[in-house]
Amino acid sequence: MDCAFCQLISQDTAHWVAREAECCAFAPLNPLAPGHTLVVPTRHCTGVFDTPPDVLTASMGLVQRVATAMRSALGASGVNILSASGPGSEQSVPHLHFHVVPRWVHDGISTWPTGQSRHRLTGDPVAQLADALGRNQAIHDERS
Repeated sequence: MDCAFCQLISQDTAHWVAREAECCAFAPLNPLAPGHTLVVPTRHCTGVFDTPPDVLTASMGLVQRVATAMRSALGASGVNILSASGPGSEQSVPHLHFHVVPRWVHDGISTWPTGQSRHRLTGDPVAQLADALGRNQAIHDERS
């Protein structure tokens, strides 16, 4: 098994925040802030593209519960939820994961990009996305 997160889950070696059937939450090795937590599906999914919708739903439900606990237990005034999927995204571990980072006013970190992508597309990317989503919905409706 090459996946670091799958190994943590199967070997039960993580510093657990929560363990559920579809997903779990644990502390990362190098937290960005006190209480920084990773939420991952318990079965291997590489990224958002190959994760079944029900697993995404369960994972985001746990993300929300972890964020709420950060506010109540740690006094966080906000959270950043970070995820990367695919080679162009700087994904560090090829297993879907969400970083839930508690934040406080003036905590000294920034997680928002400071620049814009140099990549350019021809045409209107918003219209292209809308068209793709419309086609996907039509295919879904035909199958239902």
